[in-house]
Amino acid sequence: ALVFPALQMFAPSVQKLQLACPVVFELQGAESDEISLMKRLLELAEERERNSSAPAPAAAEGDYSGPTFNIQTFNAISAVGLERYDNGSFGAGRYSISGDVSELPGEPMAIMLRSHKLQVDEVAPTVRAIARCGAGTNNIPVAEMTELGIPVFNTPGANANSVMELVMCALLLTSRGILEGARHVEEVIVKEENGDHEKVAKRIEKDKSKFVGQELRGKTLGVIGLGQIGSRVVNAALAMGMKVVGYDPVLSVEAAWNLPGDRMTRATTLKELLSESDYLTIHVPYIKDVTHHMLNAETISYLKPNVHIINLARGEIVDGEIIASKYEDGTLTGKYISDFADPFLQDHPRFITLPHLGASTEEAEENAAAMAADEIMDFLETGTIRNSVNFPNAIMEPKQGAESARLCIVHKSTPGTLGKITTCLGDLTLNITQQINVSRGSIAYTVIDMETAPAEPDAMQNMIAAECDDIISTRFIGNPYTNELGTPGTYYYVRWAGQN
Repeated sequence: ALVFPALQMFAPSVQKLQLACPVVFELQGAESDEISLMKRLLELAEERERNSSAPAPAAAEGDYSGPTFNIQTFNAISAVGLERYDNGSFGAGRYSISGDVSELPGEPMAIMLRSHKLQVDEVAPTVRAIARCGAGTNNIPVAEMTELGIPVFNTPGANANSVMELVMCALLLTSRGILEGARHVEEVIVKEENGDHEKVAKRIEKDKSKFVGQELRGKTLGVIGLGQIGSRVVNAALAMGMKVVGYDPVLSVEAAWNLPGDRMTRATTLKELLSESDYLTIHVPYIKDVTHHMLNAETISYLKPNVHIINLARGEIVDGEIIASKYEDGTLTGKYISDFADPFLQDHPRFITLPHLGASTEEAEENAAAMAADEIMDFLETGTIRNSVNFPNAIMEPKQGAESARLCIVHKSTPGTLGKITTCLGDLTLNITQQINVSRGSIAYTVIDMETAPAEPDAMQNMIAAECDDIISTRFIGNPYTNELGTPGTYYYVRWAGQN
């Protein structure tokens, strides 16, 4: 900015010299380079001045300004996640988000929540999907949503690093008497010495012998559940010099890639892991009749007497009443840390209760919200299903150069249904270019790309529903890969609500 006026002053002289003496300028090598440089600097300065005074650019021509997909939120959702709706593949303006339904321009089409205990009557017939910003979904009536044909998404791994760090903190809390020592200073030493600094300092040094702990290095950590969180705990514990034994009877191939191979031991039975562990940490979801009281009278009997237990998964996985009884008869002497209250252990000195802090970091909340928003957008815009707890994964990319129209159908997993659907489309002279049909338990999900869009999508949907009794809902979403989605919210047939 300071150079610009000076360059302007010399500009006319430079131009005149060039016109009068072109040969001289051509012959003067070094001088010519300097003049060229001055001209270039002048051009750049003029360009900067034009840009600084130019008006702000108008909204992009492709920005959407019509009816929107309406997202209802419960709890405070991270702004980072909500911003994803304006940064999606179709640009800003296609989504409206609010925690107050009355502030939405129409009925909600998806729900985002964290810890809110969702009730069935809070789910409008227009809702196509529910996403929880977190891993657990026990605050959502998943079984009822499955019957209604509504996929429930979670965000596995979004808070994994946050939980892993808290587990490592818990390991130190169990091994070193940190909390007990801090309470002793605050509640005993300071009071007994009447706050006298010199006396308090001497007592702190003298009383340290009351809280002798042990190092983690060389001890064996048992990890139940080797998914996103468990695998991170394994690697962190190994980095601290611990031996690690892991157990996961349903370990996925994807999760296995995150494990450190032969640097850890894979237990083939839960009994094997429990009997070897000096420390035990649990990272499995709560599933009624499956993981409920996974640590019970029988399995607890396999534990070492001085084992320390960490449960940041779900309180119901551990039978607190049995743990309390083992403390009373001296069978167990280690500590138990959980971020869930337990009525049988609440006042016991070996039971340390933390607030539910596992995912309570800014980073975890941002990651979970962003992941949940992406899952909802993928489903509403393309019919893609990733990370659903009640629906199968369904990912169908467009064919190269194809401009087909897409139909998504939720139906019961019964023989013959797919054949009826394709017959209906054939009767309407709609050619299928590609399709997928996947199922999970009693629910099935079919995505069909058609060569051309039907003239009346709602009539097509009504016809399919009339011919197929097992249809739960259908969505015609146009061509999701060329920004030809039609009007958000239209062409959604829901049998159970009796509406289209």
